[in-house]
Amino acid sequence: MYNQEIKNRIKISVAAFAYEYLNSPIMSDADFDSLSQQIDITKQTGNKTLDTFFEKYFTPDSGMWIHKHPDKTKLEYLYREYYNG
Repeated sequence: MYNQEIKNRIKISVAAFAYEYLNSPIMSDADFDSLSQQIDITKQTGNKTLDTFFEKYFTPDSGMWIHKHPDKTKLEYLYREYYNG
């Protein structure tokens, strides 16, 4: 089942990872801010670990929450596969 919340969380996480860890932004600050405002931490996606992570750490006004993300290896893979080919 397609879930826009999952898609948005993945995209915002990869963007925050690219910016915070790789100094390689994949979107403008305005686009990041706009997408951040769309994240709904109250929505359950079926991934308990990531749902809990977003509820506990996500803040729309910063990307610093990415430092506590439970699967940075996956974020790096997604960045390298889709944004830094």
